[in-house]
Amino acid sequence: MLLLSLILVPFVGSAIAALMPANARNREAWLAGGVALFGLLTTLFLYAQTGSGEAVRFHATWLPGYGLDFMLRMDGLAWLFAMLILGIGLLVVIYARYYMSPADPVPRFFSFLLAFMGSMLGVVLSGNLIQLVIFWELTSVTSFLLIGYWHHRADARRGARMAFTVTATGGLCLLVGVLLLGHIAGSYSLDVVLASGDVVREHPWYLPTLVLIALGALTKSAQFPFHFWLPHAMAAPTPVSAFLHSATMVKAGVFLLMRLWPTLSGTPEWTWIIAGAGLCTLLIGAFVAIFQHDLKGLLAYSTISHLGLITVLLGIGSPLAVVAAIFHTLNHATFKASLFMAAGIIDHESGTRDMRKLRGLYRALPYTATLAIVASAAMAGVPLLNGFLSKEMFFAETLLVGGPENWGMSLAAILMGIFSVAYSLRFIHVFFGPLAADLPKAPHEPPRWMRFPVEFLVLCCLVVGVAPGWSVGRLLNNAVLSVLGAQAPEYDLAVWHGFNLPLLMSVLALVGGVTFYTLLRRRYDLIHSDRVPLLHRFNGKEAYESTMLRLTSTAASLETLLSTRRLQPQLVLMMVLLVAVPLLLVRPLSLLAFSSGGEFSPLFAGLWVIGCACAIGAAWQAKYHRLAALSLVGGTGIVTSMTFLWLSAPDLALTQLMVETVTTVLILLGLRWLPARIAPRELNLRAPRSAWVRRSRDMAIAVSAGLGMSALSYAVLVRPASPGGISDFFLTRALSEGGGSNVVNVLLVDFRSFDTLGEIAVLAIVALTVYALLRRFRPAPESVPIPAQQANSVDPAAGQTPAQQVESGYLQVPSVYLRLLFPIMLVIAAYFFLRGHNLPGGGFVAGLTFAVAIIVQYMLAGTAWVETHLRLQSNRWIAFGLIAACATGLGAWAFGHPFLTSHTAHVTLPLVGEIHLPSAFVFDLGVFAVVVGATILILVALAHQSVRSHRLPAGSVPPRATGKEIK
Repeated sequence: MLLLSLILVPFVGSAIAALMPANARNREAWLAGGVALFGLLTTLFLYAQTGSGEAVRFHATWLPGYGLDFMLRMDGLAWLFAMLILGIGLLVVIYARYYMSPADPVPRFFSFLLAFMGSMLGVVLSGNLIQLVIFWELTSVTSFLLIGYWHHRADARRGARMAFTVTATGGLCLLVGVLLLGHIAGSYSLDVVLASGDVVREHPWYLPTLVLIALGALTKSAQFPFHFWLPHAMAAPTPVSAFLHSATMVKAGVFLLMRLWPTLSGTPEWTWIIAGAGLCTLLIGAFVAIFQHDLKGLLAYSTISHLGLITVLLGIGSPLAVVAAIFHTLNHATFKASLFMAAGIIDHESGTRDMRKLRGLYRALPYTATLAIVASAAMAGVPLLNGFLSKEMFFAETLLVGGPENWGMSLAAILMGIFSVAYSLRFIHVFFGPLAADLPKAPHEPPRWMRFPVEFLVLCCLVVGVAPGWSVGRLLNNAVLSVLGAQAPEYDLAVWHGFNLPLLMSVLALVGGVTFYTLLRRRYDLIHSDRVPLLHRFNGKEAYESTMLRLTSTAASLETLLSTRRLQPQLVLMMVLLVAVPLLLVRPLSLLAFSSGGEFSPLFAGLWVIGCACAIGAAWQAKYHRLAALSLVGGTGIVTSMTFLWLSAPDLALTQLMVETVTTVLILLGLRWLPARIAPRELNLRAPRSAWVRRSRDMAIAVSAGLGMSALSYAVLVRPASPGGISDFFLTRALSEGGGSNVVNVLLVDFRSFDTLGEIAVLAIVALTVYALLRRFRPAPESVPIPAQQANSVDPAAGQTPAQQVESGYLQVPSVYLRLLFPIMLVIAAYFFLRGHNLPGGGFVAGLTFAVAIIVQYMLAGTAWVETHLRLQSNRWIAFGLIAACATGLGAWAFGHPFLTSHTAHVTLPLVGEIHLPSAFVFDLGVFAVVVGATILILVALAHQSVRSHRLPAGSVPPRATGKEIK
């Protein structure tokens, strides 16, 4: 359960932070810091198990037949990444408390940050591949919200869209790759997949699987050619950049490559794809970083380069390269997070990040400058700092992979080292020289606790650089063992390995970097030039935007060609397809077989004649009289209900009857939103010939589609059940496994309860959407106006104004007596609900019956009486229903069963005897509550609008809804 709490607590904290009031930075920061600290302490506690080589697991049954159980798995690698996420996350929270302005919507910031933290923990702790992809996409969504946090800025919106488009597209590729990988391995369980390396590599689908998974990893970690999105994500607040681009989002891609290394590596395809992309990335990112003018831009491109370095190490494929990749991931997270925070301090205290304006900052910010210089030296690979150790291991691996004859990889590594020293010097240069006098703000040291995260991370750089074995040796070894297992090599984290080629390469990189930067400052205008030499023609942002514009224009052309804004042509196309597709898929004459199983019934045929007449009459009356058309449509619904009853489907008949009743009333209330229709004969106009031709065509298509669907439905309803078929399955198992003899209800609340849960969730969303729309848009008040001269006149008989009579329902005298229908209908609703598991009924029908009871009261007594005496709060009904339905599934989880598994308990009560209480009863209660709440929410919204417009004098405009009218 500790693993589950690591995932749940950040999401719960995110929801709480979102509900906090604005301008309360301390409370939100304490909440976010408490969540991160809880996770950090929990992860440290779990080290006792992961440190001994075990993997801590949590398993909850979800869909065991498809291998889609909820599984959490923490081994040494997941533990190390969880520590990075939570440790740096805690430091970012402390830093953000002082960085964020009180004018910013801080609750939203911490809510997004905690949601992203939970998503990232889900990625590293997932023990199921499908589950990993779900959390993977959640990181894309939450990072989109974080990058676009300052949504009033165009660059933030563009950067967020670009990051989301690239990473989400890669996520779709990853999903397909994971599906293929699980199919090859025979399971989506990570334990099974990691043990199936030989099977996967020998499978014919290995290459497409590798390419798809690599696309997911490379897009998330900003590898070539997808590296262009990362610099534009710098529009996010600096705490976001420090978190996302040092220890979390961009590290998700390399984590995935590490996690699947035992399964996918060891082939030439792996080396060419992964190492090739990484090699291009580390050179391009390092070179472009030198010529950036924005501090965060420089750090963004340097991040791309270092991610390329890690990717190259993983692509090399040797066990020692994996050790170096994990080690450099840890080192990069520490010095890069500290540098991002230092850049944020400079921006926060001086008002700019433009290196063309910044100089001499050491005089104003001596402590911050010292910390930033040390972190920059670690990034450059200076000895006695952590970056030097992992970069030297990188140099050693490039020597091994090329051998004595191929020095290409080693030369690329030295070149990357030279570039990294150059851009590190570019960053350090802003602290020297005379202090700039034209800065937007007079720079000064930040608050003490704002600088603390930078101090702590720089201290980590120093400690790891001086004593690597003592500080991180065991942690690194646990992570390596979890990836390599028996292939784990012997390695030494000592600072000094003697004079060797990797040390020579490090010296060449340092000396070459200083020399290169000096020459650049003398020969190239680093201050005023906005172009990157050699690479300025290759702009990934422009290529992305050109691609998006082409896609948009193509979509617009297809929309113009295939669609129309008019509803009627779209309906014609749908009906034609509805007629044509069944004729293409099914032999037309086979539909005649439905009559072979029964005798002709004149009564049933007459029933259908009535239904057809109602349908045709509704189509005719819709042109002139909508109320009559609505009544005729209701007639077709009643005929449909009677058809279900005739064909021995009482559950469907009850549901259809209740649905017809409710929808007729709701549509009746909504008719006043429609524009007025005037018959052509009232204007002495004759419809043109083309109109008659079009109507005849539409009539033919509609009748053909209707007859086709009727024949198809009838054929299905009268077809005898085949032994061993789907219907036989449910008929034989409804009572034994579902605990009920009403197969329809058992099917809805037991066998396919997950579908029903989705349906009631959709119903709740629709109701809330209708309510929101009705609050925003009001009908014209002059639909049924009360003349101004009569609005305040008093009827001596009634003693009230007409407006008061409409509101109070006084004019409807029989309503006083018909209110007695309410308790009777409640008893009927309870009867249908309680018997639904064994006889026709259930939560859906009972909810509609209850809703009809309330609708009758609204129609007879008026809104004022109903809301005064009943006090319905439909939002609470909906919330209770969804919570009850979900609690049924979570209860099954708590007892170790798949989600929404139904169980039946037999209880003996005095005087009553033995009764059975299925857990599906609670689920059905949730369905009942959602149906009632959704129906009443829509009804009350429509009723309020109608009553309000009736009460208004002619020509007045109704006020905007405040949301307080509807409970």
